[in-house]
Amino acid sequence: MNEEIMKAVGHVEPLPVQEETCLLDVVTARPQATGYDLLVRVEAVSVNPLDTKLRKKQWPEGEAPVILGFDVAGVVEEVGEHVTSFSPGDAVYYSGDYSRPGGNSEYHLVDNRIVGRKPTSLTYAESAAFPLTTLTAWEALIDRAGLKEGENANEGKTLLMIGAAGGVGSIAVQLARYFGLRVIGTASRSETEAWVRELGAHEVIDHHKPITPQLESIGVTQVDVIFSAQSLSPHWDELAPLMATQGRIVSIVPFNSPIDLNPFLKKAIRFSWESMFARPAFQADDVERQRDILNKMAGLIDEGRIQSTMKEMLAPINAENIRKAHRRIESGKMIGKLVIEGFE
Repeated sequence: MNEEIMKAVGHVEPLPVQEETCLLDVVTARPQATGYDLLVRVEAVSVNPLDTKLRKKQWPEGEAPVILGFDVAGVVEEVGEHVTSFSPGDAVYYSGDYSRPGGNSEYHLVDNRIVGRKPTSLTYAESAAFPLTTLTAWEALIDRAGLKEGENANEGKTLLMIGAAGGVGSIAVQLARYFGLRVIGTASRSETEAWVRELGAHEVIDHHKPITPQLESIGVTQVDVIFSAQSLSPHWDELAPLMATQGRIVSIVPFNSPIDLNPFLKKAIRFSWESMFARPAFQADDVERQRDILNKMAGLIDEGRIQSTMKEMLAPINAENIRKAHRRIESGKMIGKLVIEGFE
């Protein structure tokens, strides 16, 4: 193939996943690295719920297809003139920036300041399962909920992780255990409960039932942090009484209707949003924090402190397999992460 073009998977109109043309194999121009960017040869990608949401609503700007994909593991091919931290041949992993074309392509441009060095103990496929969920979970627990970094640095505190079996929850449970919290995860099926316990949760309750009586049954009357990867709406009225004074609630799921924060006032409870795309999309002053987080996570993985959350793998990277991944996610039955490896 001409080196100036590359294979990719994209869409030209929003369509339901049942439509074969919802995702297409396409050929597009191969970009070049300038400035702070790396050009990465993509070895593996993983698929996230955000991919499915954007596929269903995002129209192309102009004639070029929309290329999705927010988790990449690969090899640096080129570096921009301002890059000092990476060289061609480096193995990397990262989650990209939604304001730029995604990683479902043979080569991908990414700001080097949000790129980490791939864990040496993992394959490219295993590494691709981590970046988006790692950044989301780490930022939520440390940057938003105000917990301390470091092994057992938060002993005596309790985390309620709502939606603990998905991609984000699977990382948050492990990180919270490492950071020293008592971890209570939620899951609603026997297989997801088993997965959450395997990841290290001390207790598991069902998020399809009222939370308060389940917590009381295991001797928990208050929690210090709630991190939710699912809608908080069904539990909203329970939260204020459950929270410890000056507790923190963090969510990654928007509300479909107005919410009342007034019940949190007396206890000085803080509610925060987490979006790991905020730093790169708006060029925050601390955008390099994401490189730091990914490098720290790579260290924990290589030390055996964090296990892979890859539960399924497909090959090669093409429209057919990415459609399969979108269908799995939209089924609502996903556990952990699904990864797709290698272009033909």
